[in-house]
Amino acid sequence: MLRFRILVSAIPLIVAAILARSELFPASRPCIAVGSNTVEIASNPWHADLHVSFTDDPRLATVRVAISDNAETADFAVIDDVDAADEGACMANPATRFIAISGRAATASPVIYLMHENGAADYRIFVHSKRFSAREAAALIVGAHREGPPLASATL
Repeated sequence: MLRFRILVSAIPLIVAAILARSELFPASRPCIAVGSNTVEIASNPWHADLHVSFTDDPRLATVRVAISDNAETADFAVIDDVDAADEGACMANPATRFIAISGRAATASPVIYLMHENGAADYRIFVHSKRFSAREAAALIVGAHREGPPLASATL
């Protein structure tokens, strides 16, 4: 009987932990609009369409992203001076592609190497943002490229 009581008392704790992990009130996550679609950082890894990871070893990378010192030399620039996102900036739709940043590389997933020096890079990004980190911007641009539409149409 004691074991049953312990089990019953643990159930509310398990439910609370699951609810704490999910989003009751969705927060604004970094996203970009690519044509009529959007690419967004996923809130939960199991909800992602694409998983990317990062490495410090350039030999392990499948994608090299250089962090540019100015927006003019970048292929993709994120510049914002606001604390909160615009409500209609990236409206989710059925075609929204969710990107998750994984701690370890999967077999078919992109592995990104962030470079701070000039060199042979697949993309060059410039990030000056209160909401986006360089890792998130790199993950989004790699996810947008994997999606198919040209990068020139990507906007905030």
